[in-house]
Amino acid sequence: PIVIVYFVQNAESGKKCNLALYNFILIKYNITITFFFFFLKMKKILALIMALCMIFALAGCGNKSDSDLDYVKEKGKLVVGVTVFEPMDYQDADGKWVGFDADMANAFAESLGVEAEFQIIDWDSKAMELESKTIDVVWNGMTLTDEVKGAMDCSNAYFNNAQVVIVKSDKAQQYQTVDSIKELNFAVENGSAGAQQLDDLGIKYTPVADQATALTEVTAGTSDAAVIDFLMAVSMVGEGTDYDKLTHTVSLNKEEYGVGFRKGSDLVDELNKFFKESYADGTMKKIADNYKIAEYLIEQNMIRTVECRLI
Repeated sequence: PIVIVYFVQNAESGKKCNLALYNFILIKYNITITFFFFFLKMKKILALIMALCMIFALAGCGNKSDSDLDYVKEKGKLVVGVTVFEPMDYQDADGKWVGFDADMANAFAESLGVEAEFQIIDWDSKAMELESKTIDVVWNGMTLTDEVKGAMDCSNAYFNNAQVVIVKSDKAQQYQTVDSIKELNFAVENGSAGAQQLDDLGIKYTPVADQATALTEVTAGTSDAAVIDFLMAVSMVGEGTDYDKLTHTVSLNKEEYGVGFRKGSDLVDELNKFFKESYADGTMKKIADNYKIAEYLIEQNMIRTVECRLI
Protein backbone atom coordinates (compact mmCIF):
# COMPACT_ATOMS: atom_id res chain seq x y z
CA PRO A 1 0.00 0.00 0.00
CA ILE A 2 1.08 3.58 -0.65
CA VAL A 3 1.03 5.70 2.41
CA ILE A 4 0.95 9.42 1.98
CA VAL A 5 1.80 11.34 5.07
CA TYR A 6 0.52 14.84 5.21
CA PHE A 7 2.61 17.37 7.01
CA VAL A 8 1.08 20.39 8.62
CA GLN A 9 2.78 23.55 9.66
CA ASN A 10 1.80 23.15 13.29
CA ALA A 11 4.31 20.64 14.63
CA GLU A 12 2.16 19.59 17.56
CA SER A 13 -0.95 19.05 15.53
CA GLY A 14 1.19 17.39 12.83
CA LYS A 15 2.39 14.77 15.29
CA LYS A 16 -1.22 14.01 16.29
CA CYS A 17 -2.28 13.75 12.63
CA ASN A 18 0.60 11.40 11.79
CA LEU A 19 -0.15 9.20 14.80
CA ALA A 20 -3.85 8.98 13.91
CA LEU A 21 -3.02 8.13 10.29
CA TYR A 22 -0.56 5.46 11.39
CA ASN A 23 -3.14 3.81 13.66
CA PHE A 24 -5.74 3.90 10.89
CA ILE A 25 -3.34 2.27 8.40
CA LEU A 26 -2.32 -0.39 10.93
CA ILE A 27 -5.91 -1.35 11.69
CA LYS A 28 -6.77 -1.47 7.96
CA TYR A 29 -3.67 -3.59 7.27
CA ASN A 30 -4.56 -6.07 10.02
CA ILE A 31 -8.13 -6.39 8.74
CA THR A 32 -6.88 -6.91 5.16
CA ILE A 33 -4.40 -9.62 6.21
CA THR A 34 -7.04 -11.37 8.31
CA PHE A 35 -9.53 -11.48 5.42
CA PHE A 36 -6.79 -12.58 3.01
CA PHE A 37 -5.83 -15.64 5.07
CA PHE A 38 -9.50 -16.40 5.79
CA PHE A 39 -10.22 -16.34 2.05
CA LEU A 40 -7.29 -18.69 1.33
CA LYS A 41 -8.46 -21.08 4.01
CA MET A 42 -12.02 -21.08 2.66
CA LYS A 43 -10.78 -21.73 -0.88
CA LYS A 44 -8.88 -24.79 0.33
CA ILE A 45 -11.92 -26.07 2.22
CA LEU A 46 -14.21 -25.52 -0.79
CA ALA A 47 -11.71 -27.21 -3.13
CA LEU A 48 -11.51 -30.19 -0.77
CA ILE A 49 -15.30 -30.46 -0.57
CA MET A 50 -15.62 -30.32 -4.37
CA ALA A 51 -12.93 -32.96 -4.82
CA LEU A 52 -14.65 -35.30 -2.36
CA CYS A 53 -17.98 -34.79 -4.10
CA MET A 54 -16.44 -35.69 -7.45
CA ILE A 55 -14.80 -38.79 -5.99
CA PHE A 56 -18.07 -40.03 -4.46
CA ALA A 57 -19.98 -39.22 -7.66
CA LEU A 58 -17.51 -41.13 -9.83
CA ALA A 59 -17.43 -44.01 -7.39
CA GLY A 60 -21.22 -44.17 -7.47
CA CYS A 61 -21.29 -44.17 -11.28
CA GLY A 62 -18.57 -46.79 -11.41
CA ASN A 63 -20.41 -49.15 -9.09
CA LYS A 64 -23.61 -48.71 -11.08
CA SER A 65 -22.05 -49.40 -14.47
CA ASP A 66 -19.96 -52.31 -13.20
CA SER A 67 -23.07 -54.44 -12.74
CA ASP A 68 -24.82 -55.53 -15.93
CA LEU A 69 -27.38 -57.29 -13.75
CA ASP A 70 -28.32 -54.01 -12.03
CA TYR A 71 -28.29 -52.20 -15.37
CA VAL A 72 -30.71 -54.69 -16.95
CA LYS A 73 -33.01 -54.73 -13.92
CA GLU A 74 -33.09 -50.95 -13.75
CA LYS A 75 -34.24 -50.56 -17.37
CA GLY A 76 -36.60 -53.55 -17.09
CA LYS A 77 -35.46 -55.41 -20.19
CA LEU A 78 -32.74 -57.70 -21.53
CA VAL A 79 -31.89 -56.73 -25.11
CA VAL A 80 -30.93 -59.88 -27.04
CA GLY A 81 -28.87 -59.59 -30.23
CA VAL A 82 -29.98 -62.13 -32.86
CA THR A 83 -30.12 -62.99 -36.53
CA VAL A 84 -32.76 -65.10 -38.28
CA PHE A 85 -31.36 -68.54 -37.46
CA GLU A 86 -33.79 -71.44 -37.24
CA PRO A 87 -34.05 -73.40 -34.95
CA MET A 88 -32.35 -71.00 -32.52
CA ASP A 89 -33.95 -67.59 -33.23
CA TYR A 90 -36.66 -66.87 -35.79
CA GLN A 91 -40.12 -65.29 -36.01
CA ASP A 92 -43.39 -67.19 -36.23
CA ALA A 93 -46.41 -66.19 -38.33
CA ASP A 94 -47.41 -63.60 -35.72
CA GLY A 95 -43.97 -62.01 -35.65
CA LYS A 96 -43.08 -63.46 -32.24
CA TRP A 97 -39.47 -64.57 -31.73
CA VAL A 98 -39.29 -68.32 -31.16
CA GLY A 99 -36.62 -71.01 -31.29
CA PHE A 100 -34.50 -72.70 -28.65
CA ASP A 101 -32.38 -69.63 -27.90
CA ALA A 102 -35.35 -67.25 -28.01
CA ASP A 103 -37.38 -69.44 -25.63
CA MET A 104 -34.44 -69.75 -23.23
CA ALA A 105 -33.77 -66.00 -23.40
CA ASN A 106 -37.39 -65.29 -22.50
CA ALA A 107 -37.22 -67.71 -19.57
CA PHE A 108 -33.92 -66.24 -18.34
CA ALA A 109 -35.26 -62.68 -18.57
CA GLU A 110 -38.33 -63.74 -16.60
CA SER A 111 -36.07 -65.21 -13.89
CA LEU A 112 -34.44 -61.77 -13.58
CA GLY A 113 -37.80 -60.02 -13.34
CA VAL A 114 -37.44 -58.28 -16.73
CA GLU A 115 -38.63 -58.78 -20.32
CA ALA A 116 -36.57 -60.02 -23.27
CA GLU A 117 -36.40 -57.70 -26.26
CA PHE A 118 -34.99 -59.16 -29.49
CA GLN A 119 -32.97 -57.02 -31.84
CA ILE A 120 -31.59 -58.10 -35.22
CA ILE A 121 -27.89 -57.29 -35.51
CA ASP A 122 -25.16 -57.37 -38.11
CA TRP A 123 -23.44 -60.60 -37.09
CA ASP A 124 -20.05 -59.27 -38.14
CA SER A 125 -20.48 -56.30 -35.75
CA LYS A 126 -21.88 -58.18 -32.74
CA ALA A 127 -18.96 -57.36 -30.43
CA MET A 128 -19.22 -53.65 -31.16
CA GLU A 129 -22.99 -53.64 -30.59
CA LEU A 130 -22.47 -55.43 -27.29
CA GLU A 131 -19.78 -53.07 -25.98
CA SER A 132 -21.75 -49.99 -27.03
CA LYS A 133 -24.74 -51.35 -25.05
CA THR A 134 -26.97 -51.45 -28.10
CA ILE A 135 -27.62 -55.00 -26.90
CA ASP A 136 -26.98 -56.76 -23.58
CA VAL A 137 -26.28 -60.26 -24.85
CA VAL A 138 -25.50 -62.20 -28.03
CA TRP A 139 -27.76 -65.28 -27.89
CA ASN A 140 -27.94 -66.75 -31.35
CA GLY A 141 -26.21 -70.10 -31.72
CA MET A 142 -22.80 -68.48 -31.30
CA THR A 143 -19.73 -70.67 -31.64
CA LEU A 144 -17.10 -70.73 -28.88
CA THR A 145 -13.57 -70.81 -30.30
CA ASP A 146 -10.01 -70.00 -29.27
CA GLU A 147 -9.03 -68.93 -32.77
CA VAL A 148 -10.71 -65.55 -32.85
CA LYS A 149 -9.08 -62.46 -31.37
CA GLY A 150 -12.02 -60.37 -30.37
CA ALA A 151 -13.07 -61.64 -26.92
CA MET A 152 -16.16 -61.30 -24.74
CA ASP A 153 -17.25 -63.14 -21.59
CA CYS A 154 -19.40 -66.17 -22.31
CA SER A 155 -21.63 -68.72 -20.68
CA ASN A 156 -20.88 -72.39 -20.39
CA ALA A 157 -21.26 -74.31 -23.66
CA TYR A 158 -24.79 -75.69 -24.06
CA PHE A 159 -24.96 -77.28 -27.54
CA ASN A 160 -22.68 -79.40 -29.71
CA ASN A 161 -22.49 -78.22 -33.30
CA ALA A 162 -20.43 -78.37 -36.51
CA GLN A 163 -20.07 -76.40 -39.73
CA VAL A 164 -21.42 -78.39 -42.67
CA VAL A 165 -21.48 -77.94 -46.44
CA ILE A 166 -24.90 -77.57 -48.10
CA VAL A 167 -25.46 -78.50 -51.76
CA LYS A 168 -28.39 -79.52 -53.94
CA SER A 169 -29.52 -83.07 -53.18
CA ASP A 170 -29.07 -84.31 -56.76
CA LYS A 171 -25.36 -83.34 -56.64
CA ALA A 172 -24.56 -84.48 -53.10
CA GLN A 173 -22.66 -87.61 -54.10
CA GLN A 174 -20.09 -85.48 -55.94
CA TYR A 175 -19.15 -83.55 -52.81
CA GLN A 176 -18.34 -85.90 -49.97
CA THR A 177 -14.78 -84.73 -49.17
CA VAL A 178 -13.05 -81.43 -48.42
CA ASP A 179 -11.00 -81.72 -51.62
CA SER A 180 -14.12 -82.13 -53.74
CA ILE A 181 -15.67 -78.81 -52.59
CA LYS A 182 -12.69 -76.51 -53.15
CA GLU A 183 -13.78 -75.33 -56.61
CA LEU A 184 -17.40 -74.61 -55.64
CA ASN A 185 -18.87 -71.12 -55.54
CA PHE A 186 -19.95 -70.61 -51.88
CA ALA A 187 -22.38 -68.24 -50.18
CA VAL A 188 -21.58 -67.82 -46.45
CA GLU A 189 -22.82 -65.59 -43.65
CA ASN A 190 -20.37 -62.74 -43.16
CA GLY A 191 -18.29 -63.05 -39.97
CA SER A 192 -19.60 -66.54 -39.19
CA ALA A 193 -17.91 -69.77 -38.10
CA GLY A 194 -18.54 -71.10 -41.60
CA ALA A 195 -16.67 -68.17 -43.13
CA GLN A 196 -13.76 -68.86 -40.78
CA GLN A 197 -13.63 -72.51 -41.86
CA LEU A 198 -13.48 -71.57 -45.54
CA ASP A 199 -10.81 -68.94 -44.79
CA ASP A 200 -8.74 -71.64 -43.08
CA LEU A 201 -9.11 -73.88 -46.13
CA GLY A 202 -8.31 -71.07 -48.55
CA ILE A 203 -11.69 -71.38 -50.27
CA LYS A 204 -13.26 -68.22 -51.72
CA TYR A 205 -16.88 -67.31 -51.01
CA THR A 206 -19.49 -64.58 -51.34
CA PRO A 207 -20.44 -63.08 -47.95
CA VAL A 208 -24.19 -62.71 -47.30
CA ALA A 209 -26.32 -61.27 -44.50
CA ASP A 210 -27.21 -64.52 -42.72
CA GLN A 211 -27.33 -68.30 -43.08
CA ALA A 212 -30.91 -68.33 -44.36
CA THR A 213 -29.81 -66.06 -47.23
CA ALA A 214 -26.98 -68.47 -48.00
CA LEU A 215 -29.51 -71.31 -48.36
CA THR A 216 -31.65 -69.16 -50.64
CA GLU A 217 -28.61 -68.49 -52.86
CA VAL A 218 -27.99 -72.23 -53.29
CA THR A 219 -31.67 -72.95 -53.97
CA ALA A 220 -31.76 -70.21 -56.62
CA GLY A 221 -28.59 -71.54 -58.25
CA THR A 222 -26.66 -68.28 -57.79
CA SER A 223 -24.23 -70.22 -55.57
CA ASP A 224 -23.13 -73.85 -55.72
CA ALA A 225 -22.92 -74.40 -52.00
CA ALA A 226 -23.21 -72.87 -48.54
CA VAL A 227 -21.68 -73.53 -45.14
CA ILE A 228 -24.09 -73.36 -42.22
CA ASP A 229 -24.43 -74.68 -38.68
CA PHE A 230 -25.28 -78.37 -38.39
CA LEU A 231 -28.14 -77.59 -35.98
CA MET A 232 -29.64 -75.28 -38.58
CA ALA A 233 -29.22 -77.93 -41.30
CA VAL A 234 -31.05 -80.50 -39.14
CA SER A 235 -34.02 -78.16 -38.82
CA MET A 236 -34.14 -76.34 -42.17
CA VAL A 237 -32.69 -78.60 -44.87
CA GLY A 238 -34.02 -81.76 -46.44
CA GLU A 239 -37.36 -83.52 -46.90
CA GLY A 240 -40.30 -81.80 -45.22
CA THR A 241 -38.53 -78.42 -44.92
CA ASP A 242 -38.59 -75.17 -46.90
CA TYR A 243 -35.31 -76.28 -48.49
CA ASP A 244 -36.30 -79.82 -49.46
CA LYS A 245 -34.05 -79.86 -52.52
CA LEU A 246 -30.91 -79.27 -50.41
CA THR A 247 -28.86 -81.53 -48.16
CA HIS A 248 -25.70 -81.39 -46.06
CA THR A 249 -22.57 -83.34 -46.90
CA VAL A 250 -19.08 -82.58 -45.54
CA SER A 251 -18.61 -81.66 -41.87
CA LEU A 252 -15.75 -79.16 -41.54
CA ASN A 253 -15.26 -79.13 -37.76
CA LYS A 254 -16.68 -79.78 -34.29
CA GLU A 255 -17.71 -76.90 -32.07
CA GLU A 256 -19.92 -75.72 -29.22
CA TYR A 257 -22.43 -72.92 -28.68
CA GLY A 258 -22.29 -70.31 -25.93
CA VAL A 259 -23.97 -67.02 -25.01
CA GLY A 260 -21.90 -63.81 -25.08
CA PHE A 261 -21.86 -60.85 -22.66
CA ARG A 262 -19.76 -57.75 -22.14
CA LYS A 263 -16.32 -58.22 -20.59
CA GLY A 264 -16.61 -58.54 -16.81
CA SER A 265 -20.41 -58.91 -16.90
CA ASP A 266 -21.99 -60.41 -13.78
CA LEU A 267 -24.76 -61.79 -16.01
CA VAL A 268 -22.44 -64.65 -17.00
CA ASP A 269 -22.66 -66.31 -13.58
CA GLU A 270 -26.41 -65.66 -13.48
CA LEU A 271 -26.92 -67.44 -16.79
CA ASN A 272 -24.64 -70.35 -15.88
CA LYS A 273 -26.69 -70.86 -12.70
CA PHE A 274 -29.90 -70.62 -14.76
CA PHE A 275 -28.56 -73.19 -17.27
CA LYS A 276 -27.71 -75.61 -14.47
CA GLU A 277 -31.16 -75.28 -12.86
CA SER A 278 -32.98 -75.49 -16.21
CA TYR A 279 -31.09 -78.62 -17.19
CA ALA A 280 -31.72 -80.25 -13.81
CA ASP A 281 -35.49 -79.59 -13.81
CA GLY A 282 -35.92 -80.68 -17.45
CA THR A 283 -36.86 -77.27 -18.87
CA MET A 284 -33.85 -77.11 -21.17
CA LYS A 285 -34.50 -80.56 -22.65
CA LYS A 286 -38.21 -79.86 -23.06
CA ILE A 287 -37.51 -76.71 -25.09
CA ALA A 288 -34.87 -78.54 -27.17
CA ASP A 289 -37.39 -81.34 -27.86
CA ASN A 290 -39.78 -78.76 -29.31
CA TYR A 291 -37.19 -78.05 -32.00
CA LYS A 292 -35.97 -81.67 -32.38
CA ILE A 293 -32.39 -80.93 -31.27
CA ALA A 294 -32.35 -82.33 -27.71
CA GLU A 295 -29.80 -85.03 -28.55
CA TYR A 296 -27.15 -82.35 -29.12
CA LEU A 297 -27.56 -80.65 -25.73
CA ILE A 298 -24.52 -80.46 -23.44
CA GLU A 299 -25.13 -81.54 -19.86
CA GLN A 300 -25.06 -78.59 -17.44
CA ASN A 301 -23.72 -80.37 -14.36
CA MET A 302 -21.18 -77.81 -13.18
CA ILE A 303 -20.56 -74.07 -13.07
CA ARG A 304 -17.50 -73.05 -15.04
CA THR A 305 -16.39 -69.88 -16.79
CA VAL A 306 -15.75 -70.01 -20.52
CA GLU A 307 -13.70 -67.42 -22.39
CA CYS A 308 -15.61 -66.69 -25.55
CA ARG A 309 -13.95 -65.47 -28.73
CA LEU A 310 -16.28 -64.16 -31.38
CA ILE A 311 -16.35 -65.54 -34.86
